[in-house]
Amino acid sequence: MATLKFILKNKAHSTGLFPIYLRVTKDRKTKLLSTLYYCQKSEWNVNKSEFRKGTEDYAQRNASLEKMKIRAEKIFTDAFGEGEDLSLDEFESRFFEFKKDKKQDVEGFWDDRISSLEESKQTGNARSYRDTKRSFFKFLGNDKKLFFKDITVQLLNRYEVFLRSNNGTDGGISVKMRNIRALYNSAIQEGVAKQINYPFNTYKISKFKNASNKRALDAKDVEKIRELKIIKNPQLTNSRNYFVFSYFTRGMNFYDMMMLKWENIEGDKINYVRRKTKGRFSIKITEPVQEILDYYKQKYSKKGTHYVFPILLSNDLTPIQIEIRKDNVLKRYNRDLKKIAELCEIDAKITSYVARHSFATNLKEKGVSTDVISEAMGHQNLAVTQAYLKELESSVIDDAVEKLL
Repeated sequence: MATLKFILKNKAHSTGLFPIYLRVTKDRKTKLLSTLYYCQKSEWNVNKSEFRKGTEDYAQRNASLEKMKIRAEKIFTDAFGEGEDLSLDEFESRFFEFKKDKKQDVEGFWDDRISSLEESKQTGNARSYRDTKRSFFKFLGNDKKLFFKDITVQLLNRYEVFLRSNNGTDGGISVKMRNIRALYNSAIQEGVAKQINYPFNTYKISKFKNASNKRALDAKDVEKIRELKIIKNPQLTNSRNYFVFSYFTRGMNFYDMMMLKWENIEGDKINYVRRKTKGRFSIKITEPVQEILDYYKQKYSKKGTHYVFPILLSNDLTPIQIEIRKDNVLKRYNRDLKKIAELCEIDAKITSYVARHSFATNLKEKGVSTDVISEAMGHQNLAVTQAYLKELESSVIDDAVEKLL
């Protein structure tokens, strides 16, 4: 059998970046196959043969390399199973054989990606990719075939202007640009696009994070929402409960609340697996959380589903039905939060995600260290947690300085 290893070549490309190759060794002979990836030497971990943490999109790039290696191993394994002893030239021919029938244009590749997401039941991602594709080709406005090398920094800047002229928000633009970036990364992985033409080394999506307006509520505002008397507005009950529940369960996101089942409640703990990160959580049930659980246990105990909250009204919904129901309820939830903010006299835009930001920020302002907050929220590194923590008010800093006197 052959041995496989990713290596960084010592000779730089004309761009100053170093190419990454898959080195295949068999019978003391070696062949180098281009991965179409390039990077700085400082971004490559020689010992682990992978991109270093901190490199842009390092996780996705490493996953792409791993898939490439698995495909190479499968070629040798399949040949061995058939009694064949592949030469390196024969291996190379089979390794790149998959490119022959691959659609080279962006639209065709995009359609393939959407189909793959739908087949794997990732209906939410499929819908997001479809929406971005529709918007992007509406912006292009012509029937000329587009290739990945045509997606330049200049084209992305023009698309951004187009989105803003159509009332696009930073958050919405960020989602579309991230979809295009992910599509481009997949195209590189499958040999349809070249790393050397990759526009996202220059066009930075991270700028939208800095421009976003995610505002955390202080503890007093959260308490206002919790204590809100909504006798005159009973239609707001569920949305108020969702927000309070999320805040006191370490910022549990809406999807995980929607999928939460009574079997996840074990004694004084909520045990569940977060959909986004697959991290396991065991959360102690505090008084506000218990009050909400008791409310739904009493009110909906006979509704006939396994779910805690009245969001999914059947146990047998298809993935597409779940996605549609999630979108509809989430829209209503966010509309209700605007009304709740008015009733509580909170001068801030409140959305479902504000509960998570508020949880992190309020712990920070109470002196809890960032690493503890990171652990509580299930983040893989502190940099992610920092994104949730708003800047402390100047008065808080002034008070801190006063203590030095």
